[in-house]
Amino acid sequence: MKKIHLFYLVGTLLVMFPAVSGAQANREAAKLAREGAEALKSKNWDKAVDLYRRAAELDHRNAPSLSAALQHRATAYQTRQPPQYQKAIEDFSEALDITPDDQGIYERRAYAELKLNDYDRALTDYNELIKRKPNEARYYLLRSYIYEVKGDANAAIADCDKVLQMHHDNAEAKARKQRMQTLQAQQAAQASPPGPISAPSQAVSPKKP
Repeated sequence: MKKIHLFYLVGTLLVMFPAVSGAQANREAAKLAREGAEALKSKNWDKAVDLYRRAAELDHRNAPSLSAALQHRATAYQTRQPPQYQKAIEDFSEALDITPDDQGIYERRAYAELKLNDYDRALTDYNELIKRKPNEARYYLLRSYIYEVKGDANAAIADCDKVLQMHHDNAEAKARKQRMQTLQAQQAAQASPPGPISAPSQAVSPKKP
């Protein structure tokens, strides 16, 4: 009888232990999250990220707060002198892993990529933004700039046309389109084969000895 009672007691403790442990983890996570919020208020970005990261490890409900802290720190990296765009990109990328539906992160990361002349990655981010929000003229305008830098006149003109459909008086789109059309004309002229050589209008008589 004593053995049965002992087994019952041990089994009860084993069932209760995860619940107690989970409650303790939630309390610790809440404490870390409060400290992270205070760190954000004082603009101690590194401390805030560390605290929210630990809080999220204990309770995944703190993950969006970690994403926000990473974005704050990334923005700070961009505004430092000198700016640290690569570190900003790393923080924005981690934030996107946590909150992939946040369009603003794509836009801010693309800005940092442009600053580093990383046009291919910036182009990927603007492609994603346009897919998510196809009626945002600003994204087409920025993508047309990338195409201009890469020398893709056709794609740049197509994006400028999209902008002008939405905002017919956009001066930047008009100017870029004109530049790209000029580039197209120059490329076409260079690619044209030379014309046939015409015969002289009058034959030149050989000099008499």
